[in-house]
Amino acid sequence: MDKIGKHVIFRGRVQGVGFRYTTQRAANHYGLTGFVKNLPDGTVEALFQGTAANITACMDEITDNLGGYIRDITANQRPVNPQYQDFRISY
Repeated sequence: MDKIGKHVIFRGRVQGVGFRYTTQRAANHYGLTGFVKNLPDGTVEALFQGTAANITACMDEITDNLGGYIRDITANQRPVNPQYQDFRISY
């Protein structure tokens, strides 16, 4: 299975609602690597790395759980960065 990277920006009321912890839990469930972090402009940035199917499933779980807080999602494919061996919350 080929791994891909997906850089995602979540917009809406996505800080202070457990967004990073929910994202980390979902990413670990699907065996993804990368990070999630709050940005100063009130958005949340994430990098998901893994199979396309697992990334899609992870993002579906996030939107199922937190969709009421998300106004917009921007996602772009990125090359896989081997620096990330697990999925963590960045600060």
